[in-house]
Amino acid sequence: MAAPTTGLDPAPEPFSPGRRLVAEALGTALLLAAVVGSGIMGERLSGGLDGLALLGNTLSTGAALVVLITIFGPISGAHFNPVVTLAFALRRELSWPLAAAYLLTQVLAAVAGVLAAHGMFGEPLVQVSAKVRNGPAQVWSEFVATFGLLATILGTVRFQPAVTPAAVGLYITAAYWFTGSTSFANPAVTIARSLSDTFAGIAPASAPAFMAAQVAGALAATALFGWLLRNPGDEVTRPRRSA
Repeated sequence: MAAPTTGLDPAPEPFSPGRRLVAEALGTALLLAAVVGSGIMGERLSGGLDGLALLGNTLSTGAALVVLITIFGPISGAHFNPVVTLAFALRRELSWPLAAAYLLTQVLAAVAGVLAAHGMFGEPLVQVSAKVRNGPAQVWSEFVATFGLLATILGTVRFQPAVTPAAVGLYITAAYWFTGSTSFANPAVTIARSLSDTFAGIAPASAPAFMAAQVAGALAATALFGWLLRNPGDEVTRPRRSA
């Protein structure tokens, strides 16, 4: 039997694909409820101070990630993010059919989480964001944010799996503030937040560039850390050619 996981890596064998997909759906929906809900609450209580609203949004999101990865990690790996799923599929640690099911589940669940947040705050359920987030700086920020997220996941899963939930939560908490885009770092989150005309929203026209940068950042991190974290014993030693 495979050892239990702590999150962001493939789930142990006893869990069926159906249970893994339900775990991904619940985790992703609750994450988006936390992101959008805390944004609404922060904006309402901050008295127009965007920095204070962002602080509330940041702390809620980071804390929710730690809890959700801890809960659902042993079942599904707690990806909650298409580019994380893509990375593990590329590493051959998740089958492509199951990865495709994860991706669809994550997007649908993210939208459901946004609707849940709107309902909790008496907002119209169906919205389209008008918050434009355009420009090279925003797109570059998403590349950096996603690269760092995958670096955090791959590094902790390889060396310190027990700290993965906390590490991911802390990284996203930091990245909210050190990136110009406030670190979406997740295509499913980006799609869902385009359907919320609230503090956490992003205009649909801005979303494709964000998602392209996220995929690029994830691919770059997966390639680099696939080499960087390789076991020394896996290196192929070639005999020197004589001069």
